[in-house]
Amino acid sequence: MAPYEARRARLCAAMGAAGLDLALICDEDNVYYLSGYYDYLHMEFGRPTILVVTRDGATRLITPAMEAEMAQARAQVDRIELWNDGMGREWRGPLDDVLRPPGRIGIEPAAMPQVVRAHLEARVAPERLGDATAVLARLRMIKSPEELRLAREAGQVAGAMMQAARDTIRAGIAEYEVALATAAVGTREAARLLAGHDSGAAMSPLTHFLQIMASGPEITQPHHRASARILQRGEPVFLCFCGMTNFHRFKLGFDRTFWVGEIADPDQRTIYELAVASQRAALETLHPGVTAERVHAAYASVTEGAGHAYPFRCGRAVGFSYLEAPQLVRGDTTVLEPGMVLAVDGSVTDPGRFRAQVGDSFIVTEDGYEQITHHPKAIEDVILPA
Repeated sequence: MAPYEARRARLCAAMGAAGLDLALICDEDNVYYLSGYYDYLHMEFGRPTILVVTRDGATRLITPAMEAEMAQARAQVDRIELWNDGMGREWRGPLDDVLRPPGRIGIEPAAMPQVVRAHLEARVAPERLGDATAVLARLRMIKSPEELRLAREAGQVAGAMMQAARDTIRAGIAEYEVALATAAVGTREAARLLAGHDSGAAMSPLTHFLQIMASGPEITQPHHRASARILQRGEPVFLCFCGMTNFHRFKLGFDRTFWVGEIADPDQRTIYELAVASQRAALETLHPGVTAERVHAAYASVTEGAGHAYPFRCGRAVGFSYLEAPQLVRGDTTVLEPGMVLAVDGSVTDPGRFRAQVGDSFIVTEDGYEQITHHPKAIEDVILPA
């Protein structure tokens, strides 16, 4: 059974358990996960695509006619319904066709375009609608062997990008020059790895996310983008590859904090080492059978125990989406299982002064975890030549 068929078979079983007869799937990552179909827009541009899956396994893809050749080449579905801008009722006709039979319909409320949601609610009684979000999230928690292969290869791409950043960071260099270096090296490594995949020719190796990077006085801004700012000796530099590590559509989390030449402020050393300790505490807890919130609690206890504020989440699951379930945060009682892929961070913030973060991605195994992103984080290893 092909990967997409196997995934849909599991979805159909879950739909039966949830009392759903039909699923209307609009989230682009879920559409890809279940059918292999995707595009490069990463936005619907007012042209919705809807994957229809019935409880008995029949599939139909409703997508714009301009994507006909791409859909025919990639979508592993029973039927493709094409619609064109301004022609007839566009996507509404094919959608109404699948809504006619009675039964409960599972939707993704947060991912369905509002124009589709409004059309659906005008034609279907509220009691027929159910939320399929949790069903799909649970389906994707445990990765297949092929997905785990992609995760490991994404880790190789991430490692190459971090090394490129390390080799480029110097006093007098602009932040954007570091970002250009990471993108170039990551793209080349991805292209090399894609050559070993049957579907590699159809996948772009190019990174396509603005580099998250902050330095100097902006170091406390966790999602600052690489700018024209010039790096100075003694300054800290933070890099996050959570958006840029996207190999064969598989995402990871990966972060490091560096210094240019020296640590000018000794308090930064203390905070950084505390961040590393908070990640270490999380990893000492990370193994199958524990809840997601326990991992977060171990990490948070280090930060709070040193007198700092309660931190943001320790991490989250990753895969074909940037954010998947479970999240390593207070209140998430999901029990960790082998085959989950998790980004696990350590971080400490001294508001207005300094912020340190280290983060890596891990596969949960039968007896613990396998680390899939690698770069030194000992204090002596993150002070770079000026």
